[in-house]
Amino acid sequence: MSVRRVVPDIRSEAMDESRDFYGLLGLEEVMNLGWVMTLASPANPTAQVTFMSEDRTAPVTPDMSVEVDDVDAVYAAVAGSGAEIVRELRDEEWGVRRFFVRDPNGRVVNVLGHR
Repeated sequence: MSVRRVVPDIRSEAMDESRDFYGLLGLEEVMNLGWVMTLASPANPTAQVTFMSEDRTAPVTPDMSVEVDDVDAVYAAVAGSGAEIVRELRDEEWGVRRFFVRDPNGRVVNVLGHR
């Protein structure tokens, strides 16, 4: 299993202001679904931050996202470890397969892979 990127997910009611502020640091909008927006570095596209007003397809807003190369294998390993699965593995309409798990610190991690 390989990690492709790790992205902080920040709950925000100030999406436009966040985009403008982080734009000053060199990040540009690369995805925006209205309720979730990702900014990335043009020079290093895996350097990202995501802002969410909510997660419209899940019961909670995650604290971070980890993109992996084989989400099904990671899901099997995590579920087998006894960790709390907050949201079961499923395909999303925007092209990712993902699940949520709670880490030992109580943080919710969105584990995903692109289809």
